[in-house]
Amino acid sequence: MESLKIVRGTSSSVDRSLPSQLEQACDWMEEIYQQGLYAKVTVNRHWSRHNPTISGKIARPTAYRWYLLRELLKLANKGAEIEIRPSRQRADLSSPDLLLQLDESDFDHTRKKVFLFGPERAELSIERLEHYTGTPAEQFQRFVLLTNYQMHMDAFQEIFPDCHRPAGPVQMPAYHQATTHNDGVTIVNIGVGPSNAKNFTDHLAVLRPDAMLMVGHCAGVRNHQEIGEFVLASGYMRADHVLDEALPISVPIAPSFLLNRYLAKVLDDRGLAYRFGAVYTTADRNWELTLRGALQHLRASRSIAVDMESATVTANGFRYRIPSATLLCVSDKPLHGAPKLPGSAQHFYAETKRQHLEAACEAIALARKEYPEGLPNSDLRAMDEPLLGGAD
Repeated sequence: MESLKIVRGTSSSVDRSLPSQLEQACDWMEEIYQQGLYAKVTVNRHWSRHNPTISGKIARPTAYRWYLLRELLKLANKGAEIEIRPSRQRADLSSPDLLLQLDESDFDHTRKKVFLFGPERAELSIERLEHYTGTPAEQFQRFVLLTNYQMHMDAFQEIFPDCHRPAGPVQMPAYHQATTHNDGVTIVNIGVGPSNAKNFTDHLAVLRPDAMLMVGHCAGVRNHQEIGEFVLASGYMRADHVLDEALPISVPIAPSFLLNRYLAKVLDDRGLAYRFGAVYTTADRNWELTLRGALQHLRASRSIAVDMESATVTANGFRYRIPSATLLCVSDKPLHGAPKLPGSAQHFYAETKRQHLEAACEAIALARKEYPEGLPNSDLRAMDEPLLGGAD
């Protein structure tokens, strides 16, 4: 077979054969990949005056089959014509030329394409994800929680005792509440700091998750905050600086309004205290030891909390069109005589870890119920960027 075409029937507005056609198309993409080639997907969107045809090459289609099925079905239902054919040889990940092939220094993520990433980048990122997490990419779910505490991983396992886990010790363990259509929840311990947050979300973006949610701890900096209260970010002070070249500091970064709405509803329903406000994300774990500069930034930004990952996660979510948000819990108040110390910290961890994870999972359940086909992300796209779906 040289190519496979998917065209909606003209007899009615709903073609019930399309899902089975697309299952067959994904099967063939996977077969092409196993034969050592990339599949090229071309989509002709007759309704677009400016960019009717978009195309792209697909690597490791099993890793995000759910996404291909969902997005291509949306296009086919609108009447788009879809063609799939074999393309070039798969990249040799051991080749000295690999980095030249996937260099994104001048890559325009807003350029119209059928998939956000080139196949070489997808190949490498999927390999990295599996190396870091110790689990197959196919087990990743549409909703991803990020943490830097093993206690949150333990709480997740208590909530989902049948979750898939790595067989042995790995750098960034991932646990997956796996479902048939990948609409469950994944949690990953990414470790501490903005460099880790950028590293992991760079690779996770290839799997096209519906949402990323940072579940972590923070220092509260307001007089009337209490240890154990929650923080929802309204925006971020990007003092981490790891994405400054990729995303100018002048670009406004805000969390997903919808995710924040679900988080606030869950916290309200549970009677848990929280604040909305700016989160100051720093790369300096000992920011309290050089206080003058940090205090100037905190006062100027009206920040209510300090952490080390939230702005980085959300900024990369913005770059890669993934709705993102933050659910932090105040663990210490170093400006008010309550630094994080062993005795009080352990008590705090034991008291809050379960309710923290439960609140995050409940918010995700609300998002999944209201938007079963994925959270809207048009606010994260360029003004003329369809990316598979879209009306342009």
